[in-house]
Amino acid sequence: MKRIILLFLVGSIIISCKVTSETKSAGSIERLDPALDNIIDRDATIEVLAEGYQWSEGPVWIDKKEMLLFSDVPKNTIYKWTEKNGAEVYLTPSGYTGTEPSQSREPGSNGLTLNAAGHLILCQHGDRRVARLNTDLDEPKPVFVTLADRFEGKRFNSPNDAVVRKNGDIFFTDPPYGLPQQENDTTKDIKFQGVYKIATSGAVSLLVDSLTRPNGIALTPDEKTLIVANSDPAKAVWYAFDLIDGETISNPRILFDATEKAKTDKGLPDGLKIDSQGNIFATGPGGVWIFSAEGKLLGKIKVPEATANCALTADEKTLFLTSHSSLLRIKMR
Repeated sequence: MKRIILLFLVGSIIISCKVTSETKSAGSIERLDPALDNIIDRDATIEVLAEGYQWSEGPVWIDKKEMLLFSDVPKNTIYKWTEKNGAEVYLTPSGYTGTEPSQSREPGSNGLTLNAAGHLILCQHGDRRVARLNTDLDEPKPVFVTLADRFEGKRFNSPNDAVVRKNGDIFFTDPPYGLPQQENDTTKDIKFQGVYKIATSGAVSLLVDSLTRPNGIALTPDEKTLIVANSDPAKAVWYAFDLIDGETISNPRILFDATEKAKTDKGLPDGLKIDSQGNIFATGPGGVWIFSAEGKLLGKIKVPEATANCALTADEKTLFLTSHSSLLRIKMR
C-alpha cells in the first residue's frame, strides 16, 4: 500500500509541477573552472523528479522509448521514469530470482546498460551475474539470459556496474556489496574484487585484481582508456587504465584521489558516465565531480545525499542522478 501511495504522490507532484511550473530542487553547482560554463548553464537547477527509494542506482536512458530505467537495489526492483507518468515500477524481481528469501541487504540489480541491439544488460547482485533481459522492453518480465556468472569456475561476488564497448564486449566490476557479508563471507568464491571483460564469444577475462572496491566503470569515447571508481573510504580514488586493443590494460594511474573529501562529504567514488567530448561525470563525495577529458576538475554538482550514479540522454542535454532515496535531473547546455 505504501508503494502505491508513493507512486500516486510522485505522479501528482509531476502533474502539479506542469501546472504551476514549480519544481522541487536540491543542491547547488560548484564552479571551479570557467570551462564548466560550456557544460552546465549558470542558472541550471537540480530538480527532484521522484523520492522514496532505499538506494537508487544504475540509471540508463532509453532514447527510443523516452524513458529512464533505474534500480532500487535493496527492493530488488527496477523503476521507469517518463516525463508523462513520472516514476513507476518497471520490473521485479530485478537482481535476485531465487525462491528462498535473499540473505543480502542489496539483492537487486545495480548497474544497467544497453548493448548495440538495444537489449537491457543488468548487473545482478543477488544472482551474482551479468545478464540480459530476455523480453521486450515494452513488456518486461523477469526472464534473463546469463551472460557470465563465473570466472575460472568460481562464482562472481556481485557484479556492480558495466559498460559496453562498440564491438559488444562488456566490461564490469565485481565488488562484494551484494553478498550477505562483505568480509569473510562463506559464499565468497573469488577472494579479490575484480574488473572483467566478457567478450562477444562469451569468454571472461580478468583485467584488474588489485582494487579494493571497484565500482563505477566507463570508457572514453575513443575506447582507449578505461576509468574505474574505487568505493573504498580508505582509497576513494578514480583510476585510469590504457586499454590495449581492447584486450589488456596497461599504465594504471590515479585520475583523482578524493580520499580526504570522503572523510567529510557523503558518498564515495561510484557510478560515472563520459560524454562525447570526453568530459567525465563521476559520482563521489558530495555529489557529481565533473572532469575535463584531460582530467582537470571543472566543478561539482553538490547534493545533500550520497549520489550513486548518473546517466546522460542521447543528446547530452540532460543528466539524471540517482541520489540515495531520490531521482534528480539537471539540464545541460
